[in-house]
Amino acid sequence: MTRQIEIVGKSGNRYRYTSLEEDRILPPAGANYIIAKPGSQGVDILYVGETDSLARTVWRDQLARAKDVYGSEVDVLTRLNVRSAVRHAEREDLIEEYQPPMNAQAHS
Repeated sequence: MTRQIEIVGKSGNRYRYTSLEEDRILPPAGANYIIAKPGSQGVDILYVGETDSLARTVWRDQLARAKDVYGSEVDVLTRLNVRSAVRHAEREDLIEEYQPPMNAQAHS
């Protein structure tokens, strides 16, 4: 996947996400993350999550499940956001627009 990708939420807000390099040291900062695979329109969003510390790697379980179901091309994209309210609003905006299949499963 490309290094950076712009993703537009239901609100029309644009969010710039960056591919995560798993071997680099991750910051202990709040972030939103997207698990996605290459698609015809750029990426197909499979899951949208948020964390108060990217370094805690809470996204690894979802990534492993996504790779099992959708294949090895699945990647993690991140966007640092310090404020919890901002992360939550962005996550909801993206879920509303893309209806990621793994978010639907998490709420079933």
